[in-house]
Amino acid sequence: MAGTGPGATGGEYTPASTVEIRELECFLVLSEELHFGRTGERLYVSQGRISQLIRSLEQRIGARLVDRTSRRVRLTPLGEDFVTALRPAYAALRDTVDKARAAALGVSGPLRIGFQGTAAYGFMAVVGEFEDRYPGCETRITELPLSDPFGPLHRDEVDTAAVLLPVEEPTLALGPVFSRQQQYLAVSRRHPFATRTTLDAEDLATTPLVGVAAPAPDYWREVQAPTSTPSGTRVPQGPAVGTLQEGLSLVAANRGAMLLCHPTTEYHHRRDVAYVPVTGLPDSQLGLVWRRDRENARVRAFAEAVAGSLL
Repeated sequence: MAGTGPGATGGEYTPASTVEIRELECFLVLSEELHFGRTGERLYVSQGRISQLIRSLEQRIGARLVDRTSRRVRLTPLGEDFVTALRPAYAALRDTVDKARAAALGVSGPLRIGFQGTAAYGFMAVVGEFEDRYPGCETRITELPLSDPFGPLHRDEVDTAAVLLPVEEPTLALGPVFSRQQQYLAVSRRHPFATRTTLDAEDLATTPLVGVAAPAPDYWREVQAPTSTPSGTRVPQGPAVGTLQEGLSLVAANRGAMLLCHPTTEYHHRRDVAYVPVTGLPDSQLGLVWRRDRENARVRAFAEAVAGSLL
């Protein structure tokens, strides 16, 4: 009979039971953050859009999932039950989509990853998640020499690398930037700075600084071991080293001090070396880089994983 079908009103018919993936994703993130603003930041949408998605999901469910006041956000009992049941189902769905995407993109085969400094737990967790998402892609981790951050890429020994910034190599592409950390000064326990709780960048002018040897480019070496303080005062130059262990050995022998990021100081704990935070210097940062002419689906997929997990 005319006028009784789904299209009788001239618009698109959407059953109340239809589920929108974006609404489920929003609800899961909100259940973790319990804050509409932070949920919006994680999903790169406005706080108003988060509210809209949650209201829409609640209309589909037919009951409130979230209690929101001016002071706090919490899940209702139904919301708690729903998120417990939803999380494994959503993870399975995402895994299925990821595997299909990997097959379509050809994300399989070895991925050689270089890492400079300390492969901290956060980065290795991303590697593990990447392997789970793309089981056909086998990762291989290689430590890069302190004095040769870009050489393994140029020589095609690794496909991508996490290196200390800056990167100004014209043949390299810079992907996600992560692990922004305050800089620390490593000094011998016999050094006067060893008893200090903090240092200013201008203090660098009073002690030789262990530098980085070639073939690292000059612009990169200058950032890792500056030759002058922010005010322009000359920093005495100590010996140049090729590896981090060489540098720490010289520091322990009181041959000079060495600038390091905080995760490296935590990983390389030594009784004969003290690590003192330095104010007035730019934070150290890592960046994921690869050769422009060697970019492939595996590199792009890994860059997406790093960006999604560490930024």
